[in-house]
Amino acid sequence: MPVPVEFVPADAAVRRPVTKVGGQPVWIEEPQWPLSRESGRPMEFLGQFELGDGRLGYLFMTASQDGGEASFEPEGGENALIVQPAGRVPDFVVTAPAQAGPSAGEDFVPRSVEPAPDGEEWQFLGGPGVLPNWLQGGEEPGEGWQLIAQLDSAGLPFHVDFGDMGVGYAFLSPDGKEGRFLWQCG
Repeated sequence: MPVPVEFVPADAAVRRPVTKVGGQPVWIEEPQWPLSRESGRPMEFLGQFELGDGRLGYLFMTASQDGGEASFEPEGGENALIVQPAGRVPDFVVTAPAQAGPSAGEDFVPRSVEPAPDGEEWQFLGGPGVLPNWLQGGEEPGEGWQLIAQLDSAGLPFHVDFGDMGVGYAFLSPDGKEGRFLWQCG
């Protein structure tokens, strides 16, 4: 069952390894800031998500003004979901050892909300057995990949370019070492 959430302002900058959007990453290991395949510039940090067992998935996407036209593709080199600790950076992602970089906004933390009356949730945290609510049809990265978050561009507390009324989908590989991200729009 998905856990519907909204993101509310944090009382202060979040410096713990917890789920949040915006701000700067709280790295567990050495920083691995992804760079845009097209421009070579640092991607924008969107958020970090608890994966269990003390691990985090760090979500980045190239901003549209920096050449992020292919940011919807899970392996296009214009978005990245970096897993720490003991994760691996996918072959199509180049990183730099930067501690901080561009961010989508200030720190916001999740707060559970009541499920939608019609059952159609568009922003929620995933986990084992939680399925995405696809806008345009299934695009799982492969068999056994686990949804860790579904983000509604209209429900985020800052502007993110997921197209027209878009929704983003973050996944964790079956072995828990790699991530993928993609988005669809209406």
